[in-house]
Amino acid sequence: MIVHHFETEFSVLNQFIAEIRDIEIQKDPMRFRRNIERIGEILCYELSKTLNYDTKTVQTPFGTKNMALPIDKLVLCSVLRAGIPLHNGLLNYFDKAENAFISAYRNHPNGGDEFEVIVKYFAAPSLGNKTLILTDPMLATGRTLENVFNVLKTHGEPKQIHIISVIGSKQGVAYIKKVFPEGTHLWIAAIDDELTSKGYIIPGLGDAGDLSYGVKL
Repeated sequence: MIVHHFETEFSVLNQFIAEIRDIEIQKDPMRFRRNIERIGEILCYELSKTLNYDTKTVQTPFGTKNMALPIDKLVLCSVLRAGIPLHNGLLNYFDKAENAFISAYRNHPNGGDEFEVIVKYFAAPSLGNKTLILTDPMLATGRTLENVFNVLKTHGEPKQIHIISVIGSKQGVAYIKKVFPEGTHLWIAAIDDELTSKGYIIPGLGDAGDLSYGVKL
């Protein structure tokens, strides 16, 4: 796996990461969602540099200009519900992409720390010979992405896979390196050192879905 980690680079991305972590700024869900969206825009801009391009002649009012334009067939897939703001950021830039959505949640059958990831809702186009961009803002244990990818494979084999996350753990990054195909790209804004016993990132930011859309029962 090729990991693109941007936390050590000085850019405006750091401002947005700081704001989504801040417990006071988190009280404004619209601002939280917008910051996640902006992070998605920055990461997908960086990702776009690795895509395939072809030259097209563009007619202007005063002449013509040869432009290098992306030619890959993209499918954006987000994990509901936390992935929606991140998905919107990508769609702002990759506006011709096809879209897929999948739901996944943690089930604690005995009420303890152990959990299983359950995938229920799934809607996607064919992935065969396309570029899959899989988005999930929090890469904690990596098991959600593993389970989601196993379901996605029933719709064909993509020619290239990119994962976009906002914050991950070192353990989660190490885990998905083992379960995703060689050559997969991970685009991630920040990687934290620890996980709690229940699989939450420390210091992280909390529950991205709850902060975006309200606390669930």
